[in-house]
Amino acid sequence: MPADMQNKDTEADREQSRSVSPYKAGLQGRCPKCGEGKLFKNGLDIREECDVCGFDLSKADPGDGAQVFVILIMGTIAALVGFILIGALDLAPWLAMMIIFAMILFGSIWMLRVFKATLVALQFHHDASEGRLHDDKDDDA
Repeated sequence: MPADMQNKDTEADREQSRSVSPYKAGLQGRCPKCGEGKLFKNGLDIREECDVCGFDLSKADPGDGAQVFVILIMGTIAALVGFILIGALDLAPWLAMMIIFAMILFGSIWMLRVFKATLVALQFHHDASEGRLHDDKDDDA
């Protein structure tokens, strides 16, 4: 495929991916391009490509950003809930720990899916990629 034709295809893909809200796609766990296909194949594994539009998701790499956010947010929520359950409601410590454990387990999985999907959608929405050491002046010579 000629370079100019490939460039037009990628421009069309970028415009299509920008038409879908990255926050809506992330919250629903949908494809960042079409907003319809599922992003995850099972649990927290990202599909290789969208099952609806065929968009290549193999380059999607949210890194550790989602985990960091979830750890900080869930830790804060767990501490506040613990203070409320044990301090204000005078619940038995073992019961409070069971409630907090369940909250952390299910809340973390849900938040990881949402944050990971949102980071992937934002990555494609803003056409983010690895930095490259390339000097445009060398192309002219």
